[in-house]
Amino acid sequence: MLMATGYILVDAPHSALNNAGTDASERTENIVRVKAIRKGREIYPYVSAQAWRLWWRVTLKEIFNWELSPVERTEKIAFTKANPFKYPDDDIFGYMRAEKEGRVDRTVTRVSPLKCSPLVSVLSVEPVQDYGVMARHEGDPVPYEHEFYSTILQGIFSLDLSRVGVFYLKGQAGFRNISESALKTDEELIESIKASGARRLDDVYILPSDIRSKRAKEIILSLAYIFGGAKQTQHLTDVTPRLIIMAIVEGGNHPFMNLAYENNGKVEFNYRGFKQILIDYGDIIRSDVYVGVMPGFLNGLDSVFVGEFGEFKFANGRMVKISSPKKSVEEFAGLVGEVVNNM
Repeated sequence: MLMATGYILVDAPHSALNNAGTDASERTENIVRVKAIRKGREIYPYVSAQAWRLWWRVTLKEIFNWELSPVERTEKIAFTKANPFKYPDDDIFGYMRAEKEGRVDRTVTRVSPLKCSPLVSVLSVEPVQDYGVMARHEGDPVPYEHEFYSTILQGIFSLDLSRVGVFYLKGQAGFRNISESALKTDEELIESIKASGARRLDDVYILPSDIRSKRAKEIILSLAYIFGGAKQTQHLTDVTPRLIIMAIVEGGNHPFMNLAYENNGKVEFNYRGFKQILIDYGDIIRSDVYVGVMPGFLNGLDSVFVGEFGEFKFANGRMVKISSPKKSVEEFAGLVGEVVNNM
C-alpha cells in the first residue's frame, strides 16, 4: 500500500469558512455561528472534512474539467451514480448507493481512496461577532450577526495510490464497488466500462494506467488551485496551503500530523518533531519529502526550513526538497502520476 500523504497549513486572517448555522437558543434568529471545537474554555474554529472535500470536488470540476457524478435523491437519501468508470469523483471520493430490484440487492459501496481530516485552528481564538443590517428597503432595517476569526488552520490528507481506478466486486462492506447484477442489466455502466478500457481480473476491474495516473495527479495538483468556503463575499480567503509537506509513504499511518502548535498566542512549527519523524520513519518514506512554504509565512518559516533541512538526507539518499507551495505541489503531483503509471 503506497499512500501520497500531505500536511497543510492554511492562513485564515479574517475568515468564516464553515458555518454551523443558527442556534435556537440565541437571543435573535439572525446570528450565524462558525463551526468550532470547544475544549474547556478554549475555542478552536474548524472546517469540516466534508466541506474541504467539497472544495476539492468543485476545484477539480472548474479547473481540471472533471465530469462530476450526478446526484439523485429520494425522500430521505441522496446518492451519486456510483459509476467510477465514467465519473472520476465516484472513483476518488467514494460512494454508497443502497438499491434493490425485486429480491436482488444491488447495494454498492466504495471506501474513498482520498482521506482527509478537518482543518482545525492551531490557535484557540474567540470568534468576533460582526453586526450588520439589511436597510435597502422601506421601513425598519433588519439586523443580523455572523462570526468570523483570524487563525491558522492545519490538516492532513492521504491518497491510496493502489486503490485509484481499482474496483472490487467483493461482498465485503466498502469493497462491493460494483454489483454483478448491474454488470448484466445497467446499460450505462456496461457502456462506461467498455469506453474506459477497463480490464477484469477475477473479482477486480482495473482502469488503464494512464487514466489512473491522470486522476491521481490531478487530485494533488488541485491543491495549488483549491478554492471555496463560506462567507467569501465578505471575507474572501485564499484557502490554498501556505505550508504543505508531502511524501509517498508505505502503509496506512500518517506520520505528518499536528506539526504546528500554539505558543503564547502564536503559531510555532515543531522542527525537532518533524526531524525525528524523518529519522524514525525513513524506512517507510518511499520518496523525497516535498516541502512548499510561502516566503515570509509565519515570520520566515521558509528560511528556517532551509537552514534546518536543506542539507538533510535519509540513509537511502532521499532528501527534503524545499520550494514554494505551488512548485512543490506540481513536482509532487508529477511524481505521483509516475508512480501510479508504473503500478
